[in-house]
Amino acid sequence: MKRDILVPFDGSDNALEALSLAITLAKALQEKVILLNVQHTFHTPHVKKFFNEATIKAYQQQLFEEAVAPARDILTSANVPYELKLRIGDPKEQICDEAQAGGGDACATTGIRMIVMGSRGMNPIMGGVLGSVSYGVINSALCPVTIVPFSCLAKEEAAAAEESEMTPLP
Repeated sequence: MKRDILVPFDGSDNALEALSLAITLAKALQEKVILLNVQHTFHTPHVKKFFNEATIKAYQQQLFEEAVAPARDILTSANVPYELKLRIGDPKEQICDEAQAGGGDACATTGIRMIVMGSRGMNPIMGGVLGSVSYGVINSALCPVTIVPFSCLAKEEAAAAEESEMTPLP
């Protein structure tokens, strides 16, 4: 049986919005959240010339830890079972590969139940031209994909919270 909710996570506000919805769904379905962060390979001639493989891997791990730190705190406080995963490569391919892990095709009975991810608000035409990850996942994933737009209300709340933190004490 397909289980669990995959949340591609890059630390952005859009990804946090998607995580919020995924937590709600995970609680309702009594499933875990699989938080996936995809890092670039950095395998270019210039990078290989100046850095060894161990240094590149350590840097990718550092970027992973920095990206998922806020999500780890949110998931822990939400008391939802979760798993953090790091993949290296093209984000669209890695997200779809992770969703298919354990299930080879659309008719498989194992794998991820659904993907919940943030959107940058691009329309389908511009997203395709610019290589939008969310648009690519919609067209390639073998499971349902929910795209969560960043809400203006959340943005206003975040700005208000920032402003209240910066208000000097009398």
